[in-house]
Amino acid sequence: MPGYQQEGLPVPSLGYKTLMYNCNALYSLYATMLTAAALHYYHIFRLAEIIDNYGHIMSVAMIYGFAVSFDPHVGNFIYDVFMGACLNPRIGSVDLKMWAEVRIPWVIVFSLAVSGGCHQYEQYGYVTPVRPFLKTCVPDPIFSAKGEECIPQTWDMYHEKWGFMVIFWNFAGVPFTYVYSVVYMASHDPSNYQFSTPTYVVLFTTLLTAYYIWDTSMSQKSRFKMQTQGITTFRNTFPQLPGGTLKKPEFIQTAHGNRLLISGWWRYFRKPNYVADWTMSFCWGVVIGSATIIPYFYSVFFITVLIHRCGRDFERCSIKYGKDWERYCSIVRYKFIPGIY
Repeated sequence: MPGYQQEGLPVPSLGYKTLMYNCNALYSLYATMLTAAALHYYHIFRLAEIIDNYGHIMSVAMIYGFAVSFDPHVGNFIYDVFMGACLNPRIGSVDLKMWAEVRIPWVIVFSLAVSGGCHQYEQYGYVTPVRPFLKTCVPDPIFSAKGEECIPQTWDMYHEKWGFMVIFWNFAGVPFTYVYSVVYMASHDPSNYQFSTPTYVVLFTTLLTAYYIWDTSMSQKSRFKMQTQGITTFRNTFPQLPGGTLKKPEFIQTAHGNRLLISGWWRYFRKPNYVADWTMSFCWGVVIGSATIIPYFYSVFFITVLIHRCGRDFERCSIKYGKDWERYCSIVRYKFIPGIY
């Protein structure tokens, strides 16, 4: 499908050459949704079949995740398989990391959430309020698609290599661990996870607030990086949230040459996107209440990953920017929670 052409960041290993990315995920996502809806409506394929075969599909995804990770053209076999050896793997004009991040995990997550709702409707004749709550995972695939042009500026695309960590996580980790709540609901009576109306209001408000912060903070950072490249006109895809673009961003000009953003959400804490992302993950677990601890695996695992990644990021920045990083930390004092930590 045709798509928006986005220039990536200069790649040091390629002599600071920039790569072009064909951002057509939004059209692909809507085409997938319409096709799935039509197949279900005309009784060609029941969407409930997806959650019914959760284990089978997950097993296949895990096999593919392991198989694709093993590259015969590596030096240090164990390290290169796990961390990756290639930074910008491509088949023609298709960037494999972009494809793995946008096309695979979030479409599966959304499909499983919708499938769980169809399964509940077939079994009970109604859908509980928790189901729409879990279907709010749709912002993730929509953000990845409508904001696909922002992805080439992210850590994953610019720093992470094509290895087991990236491949297995996107093939099997994200799509099949983020939906434990959906899997639980598909096999248990709704009476096990019912809440009062005020509780639902609090849950939805928390989730949507976290999503707003996550969406706009990601947009602010990515578009700031585009602005440093001289890009001032941005893609305007639906839905756009207010506050996603900083008109006159403040920043610290480092001796290294890069700029450190200190405007918008990024003035109050260093990782607003991580905090908001983790809050959403916790909401998708707490929606089950105390019925089982399994849906909380995602948020517990995720906070571990985020803390580890932050440690790597802050250490790298400290070495790279030196006194400029110290100045940045004196302005943006808090890592995760403003006023606390």
